[in-house]
Amino acid sequence: MKPKEIIRIAWEAITKNKVRSFLTMLGIIIGVAAVIIMIAISAGTEATIQEQITSLGSNLIFLQSSFSRGGPGSMTGSSGGLVYDDAAAIADGINGVKAVVVEQSSSQTVKAGDVTLDSISILGSTADFPSVRDMSIASGRYFTDTEVTRRKKVAVLGSDLAQELFPDSDPLGQVVLVGTTQFVVVGILDQKGLVGETDYDARLYMPITVVFQKFTFSMFARFQGDSVRMIYVELDPNASRDAVITQIELLLAKRHDVTLDTLDFTITTQEDIISTQESTTAAFRSLLAWVAGVSLIVGGIGIMNIMLVSVTERTREIGIRQAIGATPSDIRMQFLAEALLLSIVGGMIGMLTGIGGAWIFGSVSGMRTVIVPVSILLAFGSAATVGVFFGIYPANKAAQLDPIEALRYE
Repeated sequence: MKPKEIIRIAWEAITKNKVRSFLTMLGIIIGVAAVIIMIAISAGTEATIQEQITSLGSNLIFLQSSFSRGGPGSMTGSSGGLVYDDAAAIADGINGVKAVVVEQSSSQTVKAGDVTLDSISILGSTADFPSVRDMSIASGRYFTDTEVTRRKKVAVLGSDLAQELFPDSDPLGQVVLVGTTQFVVVGILDQKGLVGETDYDARLYMPITVVFQKFTFSMFARFQGDSVRMIYVELDPNASRDAVITQIELLLAKRHDVTLDTLDFTITTQEDIISTQESTTAAFRSLLAWVAGVSLIVGGIGIMNIMLVSVTERTREIGIRQAIGATPSDIRMQFLAEALLLSIVGGMIGMLTGIGGAWIFGSVSGMRTVIVPVSILLAFGSAATVGVFFGIYPANKAAQLDPIEALRYE
């Protein structure tokens, strides 16, 4: 029997009972759609996290205190970890460093005229903050190294905070009261949005030296230096990252009087963070795909079940076909084609459902979804494979029927 004839007969058998055929395909449809949607959600989450990491700035390494020498606030020796002066030492003593930024945060009440805002995030930083953290000035300017050194009371506002404090006037040159200290607004930042859980547009930025002096004062800073949690180092594009990291480790180990095996800080690169994130999301994506794949297996079992019922219902038809010359191979191919058509049609409907479902989910939930073309091919290929695998047993059973017994079947 010609392949075209086999497909025609199989299609007629499927369309003869449309409702049952659709219910049989439903498991395949759900399985294929679930694979596409879940992988799209996972890929969207991965892309969002990666963008958030890269939005921190480009070509960065992160130095973070580990407080291995007595812990913060220790009264004997160094408090351990990083101090503000380490940043200047790195900027001045390490080749291949383009800029160094230190941050220190606090939370204060901010007042401007009749507007009072509580628990506003205050970020003390150094002059290179906008370039290192990939932020731009909408109006005015950022504070300078001189203003940081001299502890000048100047402030730069995030775009949302500027709108809240000065809804009807230009903030530049205006005075804001942070806690009990007056600051002159010298600049407004462009919108940055949320990065992770941090809203950069709702912050107030000021020289880090002022934050140390006014808002995070430590009685031990005079002897130990002002402790900082994180130092951001921007590398020169032509510099060797590994060479710079080695230089930093040697410099700070000497400054902190520790060995390279007992460093009181850790160094991480953006590539390290992205790699860790990718391995985590890849495992999560694989788990989601396997969970969705269970639906495909259930759908395949449904196809096998219906095909077995179909063999029983059409026993006399099989006998007639055998009597007029159909070989066992023809019967086998006919029922296998029916199973394959059920899975292929179900897979195509599932593909459309999955693509549409991923788009709708991303629009309604606010979570980003990214359609991965490979997932569509994987899901569709799996559906076809499931159809063939679970269709073999019913097809063989139909092909093995005795023609005489089949003709006698009522």
